[in-house]
Amino acid sequence: MFKIKRQIYNLLAVSAFGSFQIAGASWVALLAVRGFSMLEIGIAESCFHVASFLFEIPSGVISDVFGRKRSMVLSQCMAILSAVFMMFSNSLVQVCVALMLSALGYNFASGTREALAYDSLLLAGCEEKYMGFSSLEMVIYRVGNASATLCAGLALFIGYRRAYLIDIVLGLVCLGVTLGLKEAVVSEEQFCGTVGSRIKECFRESFCFMRSNLRAEGLMLWNAFVGAMATLLVFFLQAKLSKVGVSRAMLGPCLFFMGLGGAVGSRLAVVLAGWNYKAVSVLCVLGVGIGVLCGLGEIALVMCVGGFAAAMFDDLLQVRSDALLNSMFPSSQRATLISVSSLCFSLVMIVLSPLAGGIF
Repeated sequence: MFKIKRQIYNLLAVSAFGSFQIAGASWVALLAVRGFSMLEIGIAESCFHVASFLFEIPSGVISDVFGRKRSMVLSQCMAILSAVFMMFSNSLVQVCVALMLSALGYNFASGTREALAYDSLLLAGCEEKYMGFSSLEMVIYRVGNASATLCAGLALFIGYRRAYLIDIVLGLVCLGVTLGLKEAVVSEEQFCGTVGSRIKECFRESFCFMRSNLRAEGLMLWNAFVGAMATLLVFFLQAKLSKVGVSRAMLGPCLFFMGLGGAVGSRLAVVLAGWNYKAVSVLCVLGVGIGVLCGLGEIALVMCVGGFAAAMFDDLLQVRSDALLNSMFPSSQRATLISVSSLCFSLVMIVLSPLAGGIF
């Protein structure tokens, strides 16, 4: 018997442990303190998204063909390996390699986590609860990530190597929880056939779906653009806040405050469940736009409010888009199609990351 409650608890636990990475949450600030310029940090960020772009869809296919649990285990292994590489990095090239490994970890989880959650609920006959799960999962992730940024001062104090060592230990704990997940097989054909035929069929069906669903393509690109603006703002504020006088001791609380914006936005998605997607979309792009304008200023308080607003409206749109897209995707290609959505985000980030590095 499929135990849906245990499955959901394990998925939420993976998000909880995976989000609390004190070095990963403040990697921009750690690199800045080590002497890397904003342009170099922007290049490193671009390398992350180049790797993510190249491997996003293959990772989704791997998840759909070989199983979501295996893909999530690989994700945790890549994340741990990335932290090890970053721990011993001494040059921009080595940092880029570490971030590319981090991208692989992101790829293996991206689409897979959502697909496993949706199909688990579908198997239990309660897929209508997915938006509630997605909202709660996002809140847990944002609070965990914000709590990790609250430790930014600690990470800077103890040094990047010790900070990444803590991330490695937490990654191992998260790996243990991931091993407790169960595969959700919705149909008998989902994992049937030879590996080659399943891969070919997954690519073919996903391509046919995207070609015949222009609405889904538009949703993916729009969500990616809005998300990229908010993500880049919060990333570069890690370094910019220090330049306008925010002390190391206060950097963590500032980043924590901005991170809570995402948690608020995730819960707001449930509150505004009665609003149509277009109205929510307009609200979110205006909110993120105002947040970016605030972040371009030189007043720390205004910059933090801008980061909070951008994170809030970004996650509000993300939860709504995620729920809408999942309702449109077939289970056999769910992880692959969600990966296409993430690929759109990576493509936008590849273009915008260096530009944002120059602007901020």
